Amino acid sequence: METRKTDTEKTLRTIKFDIQTAQKMERIALKLGRPQRLVFVQMVDYFHRSKKDPMDVNDELLKNTLLKQHKDYIGFIRTQESDLLIPIKREVDRMIQNQKKIVDFFNNLDKHNKVMLLAQQEVMDGTKAHSRILSGATLAVTAMSDRLDAKEQMKKKFLYILDSYIRSREAFGMMTPAREREELIQRTKKQIELL
Repeated sequence: METRKTDTEKTLRTIKFDIQTAQKMERIALKLGRPQRLVFVQMVDYFHRSKKDPMDVNDELLKNTLLKQHKDYIGFIRTQESDLLIPIKREVDRMIQNQKKIVDFFNNLDKHNKVMLLAQQEVMDGTKAHSRILSGATLAVTAMSDRLDAKEQMKKKFLYILDSYIRSREAFGMMTPAREREELIQRTKKQIELL
């Protein structure tokens, strides 16, 4: 059975250094509130685990690289916003306004058609020609209504594609390759072409 070695039984090594280094070591140990030997052991462990070179006291290169990549990423997002999202939003808003005008027009047209049909019924007294005209007008109005419904469906599909694009783009991280971003744009364009 093994017994644990105490601190006095451990083999101690000696490192010689100048007075200035000794003073620095004392200040570090006082500041951290630990014995100098423990601070030294922790420094050795730190450099061993992090694989850093003690001569490299400047982590500015890593910090600057991360800041530059962050700025590039923000720039990319702003470019996408101004090149794609804002124009798409304007077009969708314009399309919604046009759809409202079309619906209002057909609502008014339907009222006018009803008035016209009543007047024609009184004048023509229920003849077959009148009946054909009315059924033709009804079919035309029904066809127009169906087209409006189709446009509403297309608008919903477009909004779904837009929402999907936005969610995918927001899921991209800072390190997402440009190839994946380009694939998202191409895939979104293909979905819009299929409408």
